[in-house]
Amino acid sequence: MQLQDTPEEWRVAETTTPFQGKKTSVRTDDVVMPDGTVARRDYQVHPGSVAVLALDEQDRVLLIKQYRHPVRQKLWEIPAGLLDVPGENPLHAAQRELYEEAHVKAGDWHVLADVYTSPGGTDEALRIFLARDLAEAEGERYEVSDEEADMEHARVPLAELVSGVLAGRLHNTCLATGVLALAAARAGAGTSALRPADAPWPARPFTA
Repeated sequence: MQLQDTPEEWRVAETTTPFQGKKTSVRTDDVVMPDGTVARRDYQVHPGSVAVLALDEQDRVLLIKQYRHPVRQKLWEIPAGLLDVPGENPLHAAQRELYEEAHVKAGDWHVLADVYTSPGGTDEALRIFLARDLAEAEGERYEVSDEEADMEHARVPLAELVSGVLAGRLHNTCLATGVLALAAARAGAGTSALRPADAPWPARPFTA
């Protein structure tokens, strides 16, 4: 049997938005349970995001280290960002993030994984890309600010990152999912079997 998640939507008796932020909001739904009772569910409404596992010719992954205030840590991460425009093509967003955060472009793109980052508390959908055939981007570097102005950069062998995740030294969702997905792909059917960069994404439908 091939396991697959399936769409389903339970009836919402009432919904409110107690908080509206710049990019995300908090929604409160009164959800009708299968037995007819009603349970209140609070969750973050999120536009969706993309991340890029950029792999160079020496099998090193391009990393950034950035301060994340909610967890009070500086985390090693892969370039990532929000889908800023509804219906935005996730590949275009990923290419933008790779340029803005690392001043790098890539000639080869595939989808590594599509995940819900924390489906018990947010509707955020994340698409992680594998980018290869790397080169420095043309033009001036993107001007960064806030936490991004303090970012560190590194290129680290994939095998070292897999070990770091399994040892509990690396914690970022995008990084952990990306490196383990790539390792699993290599151990299985190979990266040639990965989905194309424009593969459909039902969680965040997009235009060409």
